[in-house]
Amino acid sequence: MSDEPPSTEPTPEEVWRLMTHVVQDSRDPWKRAVAERMGMPFSRFRVLRRLLPGPLQLKELARSAAMDAPATTVVVNDLEERGLVAREMDPADRRSKLVTVTEAGRAAVAHALATPDPPPPALAALTPGQLRTLRDLLGLL
Repeated sequence: MSDEPPSTEPTPEEVWRLMTHVVQDSRDPWKRAVAERMGMPFSRFRVLRRLLPGPLQLKELARSAAMDAPATTVVVNDLEERGLVAREMDPADRRSKLVTVTEAGRAAVAHALATPDPPPPALAALTPGQLRTLRDLLGLL
């Protein structure tokens, strides 16, 4: 047995856990506001955002949105009915379809992103120096 006190050095796992709790515990009001503003579940918004960089096959979209394939199909069907996405044949694999966000879908995402998203009170209470340090550290990630 060692006479040395236990290390108080933070581990990457501890810091990650703290970071995810800050975000997860403070985002629910914003997610509800986005869903209300869009008139659809937040999962639809998440899928639309994943499509902004470019078309994806359904299986890629499911993986990107952390959804299973059947749930992703339901979401894409709904978004297609709303005119927010389109399906087209994948020229690289004619057996697959690509899902593409439409201009209406891009406008819906822009509208949703205009939803106010204030920082949690604990973050707002940091001093300017603490905020600068946190920003600079997060910038390294």
